[in-house]
Amino acid sequence: MPHFYAECTDNIRAEADLPKLFAGVNQLLADTGIFPIGGIRSRAIWLDTWQMADGKNNYAFVHMTLKIGAGRSLKSRQEVGETLFIFIKHHFAALMEKRYLAISLAIEELDPVLNYKQNNVHALFSKE
Repeated sequence: MPHFYAECTDNIRAEADLPKLFAGVNQLLADTGIFPIGGIRSRAIWLDTWQMADGKNNYAFVHMTLKIGAGRSLKSRQEVGETLFIFIKHHFAALMEKRYLAISLAIEELDPVLNYKQNNVHALFSKE
């Protein structure tokens, strides 16, 4: 963990530049020092069918979720969320100036017991 999801309306696919967003998000999360780099993942979920508001203005949205493992303090989660959202707002600023766009971010802490995973990528980074 953490896993970053961006649910995006398909009408901004060409302009959203998600590879750049994900590169920045991954680096930001790694730089916090509270997440193991081998567990950081970002992904897009493109929505080809949606309804927003009255549906009249070709609206767009990006709802992002950061799922993290349990055990970090509320203060550290807030700091990560605030820093991440500043980065996200900056990333989408130019697009928001050109069109109607809603962006949102939620942080979800996963249950410490009901969370199963296996990852051999961590070993690669533990050698550094």
